Amino acid sequence: MDKQVRIGIDVGGTYTDGIVIDNHSGEIIAKEKVLTTHYSKAGVAAGITQILNKIMTENNISPQEVVFIAHGTTQATNALLEGDVAPVGIIGIGESKRAEQETRIENIELAQGRYLRVSHEFIHLKDLNNHTINEAIDKLIEAGAQVIVASAAYSVENPEYELQVIECAKERGLYATSGHEISELYGLRVRTRTSVINASLIPKMMETAYMTETVIKEVGIKSELMIMRADGGVMSLKEVRKRPILTMLSGLAAGVAGALMYGKITEGIFLEIGGTSIDISVIKDGKVMVKNASVGNYKTYIKSLDIRTLAIAGGTMVRVNDNEIVDVGPRSAHLAKKDYECFISKTPHEIKVKHISPMKDDPGDYVIAEIEDGSTYAFTLAGAANALGIIPEDDYAYASGQNARLFWKELGKKYGKTSKEMATEVLKRASEKVWATIEDLIEEYELDKDFLTLIGGGGSASVLTTFLAKQNGVKYDIIENAPYISTIGVAMAMVRERIERSVVNPNTDDIKKIRNDILNKIVSMGALEETVEISVEVDTQKHILITTAMGATEFKQQDLFTIKLAEEEIQSKVAEAMGVDTSNLVKVGEAGNFYGYSVEMKSKGWLHLFNKKKKIIVIVNDEGVILQRKTDSFIAVTTKGELRETLKNLTEEHSSYSVSGQNIPSVYLYCKGRTFDYSGLVSVRQILPIIDIDFNYMENNEKVMILLVKK
Repeated sequence: MDKQVRIGIDVGGTYTDGIVIDNHSGEIIAKEKVLTTHYSKAGVAAGITQILNKIMTENNISPQEVVFIAHGTTQATNALLEGDVAPVGIIGIGESKRAEQETRIENIELAQGRYLRVSHEFIHLKDLNNHTINEAIDKLIEAGAQVIVASAAYSVENPEYELQVIECAKERGLYATSGHEISELYGLRVRTRTSVINASLIPKMMETAYMTETVIKEVGIKSELMIMRADGGVMSLKEVRKRPILTMLSGLAAGVAGALMYGKITEGIFLEIGGTSIDISVIKDGKVMVKNASVGNYKTYIKSLDIRTLAIAGGTMVRVNDNEIVDVGPRSAHLAKKDYECFISKTPHEIKVKHISPMKDDPGDYVIAEIEDGSTYAFTLAGAANALGIIPEDDYAYASGQNARLFWKELGKKYGKTSKEMATEVLKRASEKVWATIEDLIEEYELDKDFLTLIGGGGSASVLTTFLAKQNGVKYDIIENAPYISTIGVAMAMVRERIERSVVNPNTDDIKKIRNDILNKIVSMGALEETVEISVEVDTQKHILITTAMGATEFKQQDLFTIKLAEEEIQSKVAEAMGVDTSNLVKVGEAGNFYGYSVEMKSKGWLHLFNKKKKIIVIVNDEGVILQRKTDSFIAVTTKGELRETLKNLTEEHSSYSVSGQNIPSVYLYCKGRTFDYSGLVSVRQILPIIDIDFNYMENNEKVMILLVKK
């Protein structure tokens, strides 16, 4: 088989990381770092050039062998944080005073003292023509606008007025965008605001996109450059030019994408721990939880991964006051411009504990160590973990325990404690802060603590993950290649798209249309149609249809470096994950490369006096990856030819009824290496026509496994 590789580049604040992955085996061929070139004439693209030349030359990779290349960037996020955005002019269109008010967006405060500047003109629909549009553009340019936003009432149903404005602006050489391009949801004010934020990023992102694209072409790579999105997928440069806002917060999403694709995590809490902060996210049923992103305390219609960030990480410093540890963080050694005490290259002979204020206006109780030559070092969480000897020798965060203990011995001595007591107390303080956030996520997403696994990623994964899990009695795992998981996530990310559309009482045709629209959209973005998986959800309260699609560019997701296991090995993996013996497993279904098992578990009652039994249904594939773990569920196996009738009968049997009518269970189907998620649909009438489309290409005798889960 010809050599084919995937390249991922992660442009960070300090370093630009590059990774090369074999497209067939999944083996990591190379990983490199260079300093991010913020101040180069070519901007961050210069660093991309450096890293591409390095990894391709040193590993004898020809441009023709690169079948996928993507990069993650913090540029949109940084631009918003730093206020480095273009002034925006809005042309509102409508027939009422309310439309004028809803499209009038005030300046948006991005950070203290930093604003996105917005100007506004309104044209009544009866007066809309090219002359009035150009007059409005003149006034907006005079007010300083560099990008035009067209926002019309009801444009999600009829975008022609917005398109007319965009055409006029483009004829004058201006960047322009509109509300309907960003969202198909009603809510003129939020749609307009989201479009304004998007528009403000276009000039900067266009400049970088052009430079980066030029770099790729100069190297000779023919594959289209893909960019990381905030929801964990990738998008083409063509899409970035229209919707740069989708890359906002994408730096946080790359690590989770790595956990899903490379680590094949289907359930757990993912902790990406760096030197300055920890990013915490929930993976459930093989998906990462999402929410609406906010900018400057304003809600937008952009979906991003629900990632909670805390200033707790490997480099987090310690605060001591009145002989007591008063806090851990939020400042890090990096911000204080100090090296970590555990990574000192020589053995110190004299250590003095001192206090500092890392940054202006910080309290002066952060502890540091000064050695005999006058150099100073921060006491850090990484140092505490190394002093306790809990980091494996082959780990990225490992340092000599001997040197770490010397520092922590002096710190403990100053406050009347042993080094072990001091280091343990510091890790406990940090763990309590992180666990409080994890508990919120457990409650919010209704996770079962009995099966909870903490998955550690990032360079400091081992600093806190193991200690945190043991402190709270849950399972843990350090993901392979943890320090590079974000860059791996970029290299392996799937093309992703999401459409949210306001539809009152959607019928079958509405569902078919939105499904067809997203399929066409994601294929136009570079995904291979045969790899695309689509889920549709009906939000009956908000009258919204939501569809999400994911697809691959050059490989089938399920074929990527798969290692198929014997059934005995699969059973062992399921038993280990559930904490039971294999004799407790009962096989209840099989279809293609999917297996279903029933597991009877005991759950502890009040004061451990009353033990309750519960039955868990587990869906696992032939790689031993657990895809679903559900209570109140049922499995059946049928064929494609009998699927419609079987599903109708089973959903009727397992439905509940209330004053609002029939409540069908969530429906998942497994067949021929693919998962079909219909859990977002609320009636069998909605599901059956979609099944006809999804299963059209299959033979009637093809086995299908049905999982029904009580809602």
